[in-house]
Amino acid sequence: MKAVLVINAGSSSLKFALFAIEPALAQSPALSGQIEGIGATPVLSAKDADGAHYHEPVLTSGTQTEQHRDALNHLFRWLSAHNPDLDVVAAGHRIVHGGELYSAPVTLNESVLRDLEGFIPLAPLHQPHNLRAVRAVAALIPEIPQVGCFDTAFHRTQSPLAQAFALPRAISAEGVKRYGFHGLSYDYVARQLPDVIGERANGAVLIAHLGNGASMCALREGRSVATTMGFTAVEGLMMGTRTGSLDPGVMLYLMEQKGMDAKALTNLLYKESGLLGVSGISQDMRTLLASDAREAREAVDLFCYRIAREIGSLAAAAGGLDALVFTGGIGEHAAPVRARVAKLSAWLGVAIDPDANDAHALRIDAPDSRVAVAVVPTNEEGMIAHYTLERLAH
Repeated sequence: MKAVLVINAGSSSLKFALFAIEPALAQSPALSGQIEGIGATPVLSAKDADGAHYHEPVLTSGTQTEQHRDALNHLFRWLSAHNPDLDVVAAGHRIVHGGELYSAPVTLNESVLRDLEGFIPLAPLHQPHNLRAVRAVAALIPEIPQVGCFDTAFHRTQSPLAQAFALPRAISAEGVKRYGFHGLSYDYVARQLPDVIGERANGAVLIAHLGNGASMCALREGRSVATTMGFTAVEGLMMGTRTGSLDPGVMLYLMEQKGMDAKALTNLLYKESGLLGVSGISQDMRTLLASDAREAREAVDLFCYRIAREIGSLAAAAGGLDALVFTGGIGEHAAPVRARVAKLSAWLGVAIDPDANDAHALRIDAPDSRVAVAVVPTNEEGMIAHYTLERLAH
């Protein structure tokens, strides 16, 4: 089986998916899974297309770089053992930041990697781990080409005005601007919309990618014109453990009055806030929706309110609202969240069919809704596999 291996590497986990490419690229992976617990007690878990599940420990040692390489080495051996006829022809990587240099997928070589290492200060929690996996694959199977696909690339169609902060020009010139993220998800969903909502796909469309990380994007003619995330992946919507947009004066207050340094603030902004911080219970929307606790209800209410606020803002950027599309783990599976957001957005003409919403139907708008409302499952891994093959063809 000739296949593309898709890799999404984090600090302590490595997600992977294997897409068969003959006779044509498969829409669903032949195998997918992850290695969790890198740096502690790594475990590989996977599921194949037939629904069979696999779990086994992974042995690693040494530095973090060596542990990632050991994890990948284990993965390659495991893939070969379970698929003796497997022929991995390329590896496609999710790389968070392409900066201003890369607005499309690119074949990865040493020169490109040096460029991407320069963007580590723009995405310090993600970029180093993405690149570590690229180098590990190059060391283990140097004969296969590797392609980088960027979470920022989809938003490079935005106008300079939409990307600008009101900062001194010298700072903006250093690359401090709105980049946006979740681009691979938006790219995939946007490609599905003509079949889901017809001609409205070319109009003013808002896509809500709602998961542990959450953002929204406004599109015109299928192209990004505005998004909620900016310079980093902490701006915009409230998330599982991230604050979303926050008055910078709050951080100044915490620094001056509470003595918090950059490390403490990073931990607060990225790991202790959001649904977890407001509820004090969990970052998992499923847990909060099932809870009777007042704090859980308040966390969900704030999450939905912030989405509705951003819908108004993005509708202004898009020049209207022809369609509202939900995707991501929460967007695809949390019917109560979709219902609350729709109710808060009724003034824009949004109305949903309760039965269709509860059934997680593809189209959930009510007959009298002025806005098309859809639920479109995302497929970032499939998008990476598509781009990897496309890049290799050139």
